Amino acid sequence: MAQIICENLTLGYDGKTILKGLNLEIQKGQYLCITGDNGSGKTTFMKTLLGLVAPVSGRIWASDGLESVQIGYLPQQTQIQRDFPASVYEIVLSGCLNKTRGLFYSKQLRQRAFDNMKKVGIEDLAMKSYRHLSGGQQQRVLLARALCAADKMLLLDEPVSGLDPAAAQDMYSIIQSLNRDGMTVIMITHDMSAVRQYATHILHIGSDVFFGSKSEYLAKYSL
Repeated sequence: MAQIICENLTLGYDGKTILKGLNLEIQKGQYLCITGDNGSGKTTFMKTLLGLVAPVSGRIWASDGLESVQIGYLPQQTQIQRDFPASVYEIVLSGCLNKTRGLFYSKQLRQRAFDNMKKVGIEDLAMKSYRHLSGGQQQRVLLARALCAADKMLLLDEPVSGLDPAAAQDMYSIIQSLNRDGMTVIMITHDMSAVRQYATHILHIGSDVFFGSKSEYLAKYSL
């Protein structure tokens, strides 16, 4: 069943249209990779799915009971964020903020944060300062934070950017495991080898826009 439906969607910013007439349905459990040149509108599309950017025209709506509080988001990191002076546990727990009903985190939400740290293999780093971690460790922290928000869907913007090959492979393995467990994954990437290995569906944005299964993409293009 479709979780997100886009109908005749047009995207843009600063008065400039960058993507026009997009129609697609994202189904539960898909691993959708979004590809395209820099500036083609990949991040704008993802932010539009999240409700952070309004579409120029067209409609986006959620189905299958999907709510915004069930979506986790891992954006690209800035240098300022890499130097954030907080503990790993504090950053991961902050991902539960949209599930709180008051000023404090419940015992269940604290356990959720710990479970997600364990899921990505950073439970031993809980009290470490985030700013002193390696790039790969920081990405795991941010993934655990996104998982605290994610019940049904995970949106990732270049999740292995800046990581060495070993750390990138670890990150891909974690994401693949989450998808196999039923999490819908939408990932922006320039890594076509990852698209070839992990994607079930592909959205290519550019002068030629394509949306379909990986097999349909391979029949039309080459990876």
